[in-house]
Amino acid sequence: MTEICQRLPKVTAETFVVPLEEKRYLIYAPLRETACVGNARVVNHLMDCKEGSTRAADPAYEDLRNLFRVMGILDARAEPKPITRFKGTPEPTEVTLFLTTACNLRCTYCYAQAGDTAKKFMKPDVAFRGIEFVARNAARLGRDKFAVIYHGGGEPTVNWPTLTESHAFATTLAKELGIGFSSSTATNGVLRDSQIDWIVSHLNGASVSFDGSPELQDEHRPKVGGGGSSSQVIHTLTRFQEGGLPYGIRVTVTADHIPHLVESVKFICSRFKPKRLQVEPAYQMGRWKDAPSAETDAFIDAFREAQVAARALGQEIYFSGAKVGHLSNHFCGVTQDSFSLSPDGGVSGCFEVFAEDEKDADVFFYGHTDDKGQFQFNKKRLANLRAQTVDRHAFCSTCFAKWNCGGDCYNKSLKVNGSAEFQGSDRCHVIRELTKDQILERIAKAGGLAWLGDEESPEGKSAGKEFLL
Repeated sequence: MTEICQRLPKVTAETFVVPLEEKRYLIYAPLRETACVGNARVVNHLMDCKEGSTRAADPAYEDLRNLFRVMGILDARAEPKPITRFKGTPEPTEVTLFLTTACNLRCTYCYAQAGDTAKKFMKPDVAFRGIEFVARNAARLGRDKFAVIYHGGGEPTVNWPTLTESHAFATTLAKELGIGFSSSTATNGVLRDSQIDWIVSHLNGASVSFDGSPELQDEHRPKVGGGGSSSQVIHTLTRFQEGGLPYGIRVTVTADHIPHLVESVKFICSRFKPKRLQVEPAYQMGRWKDAPSAETDAFIDAFREAQVAARALGQEIYFSGAKVGHLSNHFCGVTQDSFSLSPDGGVSGCFEVFAEDEKDADVFFYGHTDDKGQFQFNKKRLANLRAQTVDRHAFCSTCFAKWNCGGDCYNKSLKVNGSAEFQGSDRCHVIRELTKDQILERIAKAGGLAWLGDEESPEGKSAGKEFLL
């Protein structure tokens, strides 16, 4: 018995088994970035190895065990977990400026309800204070640049004076400190030509919200005075492209938009070449709080079909929660000391919580400026945000996509569940399905048997073949 135990293989990777169709299973070791598809015999033998059963030494399965060894699942060195923690006083080198809550559109699904709330405009001195803070952090930490992002609970270009003045301030400060800086904006794309000219010549990039199909764009993203916005956004995208500005496009999909997603993606891909084309279900927040959910199987099916259409036109579409090839315990900046300034100068950790008087502001606003203009931080709130990593979410512990997703959106979980403890949302199903697609694609590209990450070996390509077919 001792001799048999000494020969027993040891499981050395966190491994997940995901049922597929036709009695097949996906075996995925995310931290090894390896995966294969097998039958019940494969799964049962893996379970024998996990449980230390004497069947784990059965000579008939040696080829399969060799495959698992190549994959790092058996008899390998311990796998490091992609866990980072943020401690001490925040030292951000990037600032997001929520320039205004005003907007020139009245989008039906606006999470911020821009235009329905009291208008707020950031004054230049608030922007200067935030820029100087991150710039001097960057210089002190030896970084080669700092970053300024224009965002907000409205359209940032509506507060054009503060945008341009703060950019000029950042340019001067960067020269004074001897470092560089990058700048970008999120925008709805309804811009004057003079604004487009300035953005192309001054900023390093832009993310444009555009729903693709002009009919859907006009229906869901009307201008404040009425009428559609599609023609102006198409004009802006054309100018950005002609001017060589790197830009991305964000498509928001409502439940009624799902049947038209392929059409929208084809429209975009046949006319534009964005650096990134992101497709997201509409958030059930703000004006869209009581609308039908788009986080459904219908969305997943439409996304898959749209991906095929995009690739046929030389593009790729992305969903924020499905990120195979990216390993982290963080989903976004909420857990990484994201430094975003409200129009009143408060510090928020979330792009979607932009004003001190909105719901859950007491969760996400963790800083303010004192009478001397210095930033002060609420340690308790900051500690809570830093703790919202996937490795600390009991809800995520058994999910195969957790290290790729990073734990998804804390704000959406709060809004949906009303609980400080992360409990996920319907997005989790979307994340798992689209993550599974990405894993299966990698297996297919590797020959259809196993994806061995960046360390494929000849023996791994053939090992265990009879079990995987």
